[in-house]
Amino acid sequence: MTRAATLLALVLLFLPLSPASVEAQTERPIQVALLSPIQAFPASDAVRGLRLSLLYGKNTDVRGVDLGLVTHVTGDFVGVQWSLLGLVEGDARGIQLGGVNLTAGALQGAQLGAVNSAGGGEGLQWGVVNHTRNLRGLQIAFVNYAERLEGVQLGLVNIIRNGGVLPVMPLINWSFDEAEAR
Repeated sequence: MTRAATLLALVLLFLPLSPASVEAQTERPIQVALLSPIQAFPASDAVRGLRLSLLYGKNTDVRGVDLGLVTHVTGDFVGVQWSLLGLVEGDARGIQLGGVNLTAGALQGAQLGAVNSAGGGEGLQWGVVNHTRNLRGLQIAFVNYAERLEGVQLGLVNIIRNGGVLPVMPLINWSFDEAEAR
């Protein structure tokens, strides 16, 4: 074997281990999951299209429609997520509908469910209990909690930890100081 052929064989052998190929993410147009890891494609793949999670589905990023009992996105989500329990570990852009909607990162859009929680962002939270660290928008629920808010809370108990008319107000509370919400 010539040196060139040996070098080519070594490059081809170790190419799958290169950092660029490790970071590359496979996108699937559809995902069907019974109970992760029992799903059509691995949890490490992204979904761009439709994901159906019969019991529990897990993928890195999801763009599109995400339906199921428990839907888990370990990265970012863009689209409509409708589930009993919707988990997004990254940022969410769009609408989360369901019993419990949890977004660890920033929300750009709406969470409509019994319990809603977002790390921050802009939009609407409508439910029984709403929680956020930093939100620019509107919270409507029996109990609303925001560490910082640039917007309005409507509910029985409204808590804005930093800012607000008062830290705790019945029926309505608000804060429009941009510095407070950032």
